[in-house]
Amino acid sequence: MYAVIATGGKQYRVEKGGVLRIEKLSAELGSTVEFNEVLLIADGDNVRLGAPLLSGGKVLATVEKHAKGDKVTIVKFRRRKHYLRQKTHRQHYTQVRVTDISGL
Repeated sequence: MYAVIATGGKQYRVEKGGVLRIEKLSAELGSTVEFNEVLLIADGDNVRLGAPLLSGGKVLATVEKHAKGDKVTIVKFRRRKHYLRQKTHRQHYTQVRVTDISGL
């Protein structure tokens, strides 16, 4: 059984027991978060598809940790113009473990 949810401006395919890195949430460690923006729920051949959201569908997950992702280097460069700008960025994320998928 799996579901497709939308959070943080992105869509994720999740399964029960799966670990997921999403955009940072303001939730405490160990707390349960609920995702109501469910786009699809599938269990074998039984598939429910929303238009665009599925009514009554929800996914529950437990917050495991908050952390920063890998460092990304941003380079702006114009050849022959003496122009070079370099920056770095580390995106914050929340790691969650899916505990329940309901709404099928």
